[in-house]
Amino acid sequence: MKKIVMLAGKGESTNIVYNYLCKTFEIDKVIIEYPRDRIQFLKKRVKRLGYVKVFGQILFYLISMPYLRISSKKRIIEIKKIYNLDDSHIEMSKIIDVPSANSDVTINILREINPDIVIVNGTRIISKKILNCIDAKFINMHAGITPLYRGVHGGYWSLVEGKIEACGVTVHFVDQGIDTGNIIEQAIIKPTKRDNFITYPLLQLGVGLPKLKTSIKKLLESSISTCADPEGESKLWSHPTLWEYLWYRIYKGVK
Repeated sequence: MKKIVMLAGKGESTNIVYNYLCKTFEIDKVIIEYPRDRIQFLKKRVKRLGYVKVFGQILFYLISMPYLRISSKKRIIEIKKIYNLDDSHIEMSKIIDVPSANSDVTINILREINPDIVIVNGTRIISKKILNCIDAKFINMHAGITPLYRGVHGGYWSLVEGKIEACGVTVHFVDQGIDTGNIIEQAIIKPTKRDNFITYPLLQLGVGLPKLKTSIKKLLESSISTCADPEGESKLWSHPTLWEYLWYRIYKGVK
């Protein structure tokens, strides 16, 4: 019998993905990496984006995100009900904690389990040594249409650019790049006026999970195929700053 494991970050989306997939597949283990050290994480981001940009991103999360979470409570409940998104905790017997998805500890665990499929969700960028440590297919469900919207918040940024047709989710193979692996399936979401930065990812989970399930079935049956990349410029996106978010909300109506 072929084995499936998840390699994931701790959080709601990992719970939702696991609870959806375990109804169809036997998930052997869920390997969860510890949260990153915030100071080190911010230092790396400052080096890449600069102090002003990172300061603006911090302000966005401190000021805008709490308001969006509170104002979106009813819509969040509604979306979870529509798509049957179950965010209850994963049973402890399934979880293995590791310091990092890219650690030697993770390599040893993967080699011991020797899975056929590794489902990646919400981790650091997976390193070459992890991808090559076992003979398995690594797949990910990305919250954006790749390769146009790589990085984070692909649904939000596509709306900012006025590209509703590119507001969606991608199931793809994981390679050494950032959301650059071959595309397996893609799906588009249709946000309403009640949706915003907080609810776009839930809509993406809602339409993406059936695509992920289909992709896993095809992998298990050795009938998987890939799709051509959509036309357009490939770009890596980051978090919005407070002033970017307010500007796009006021002048473009993107919440």
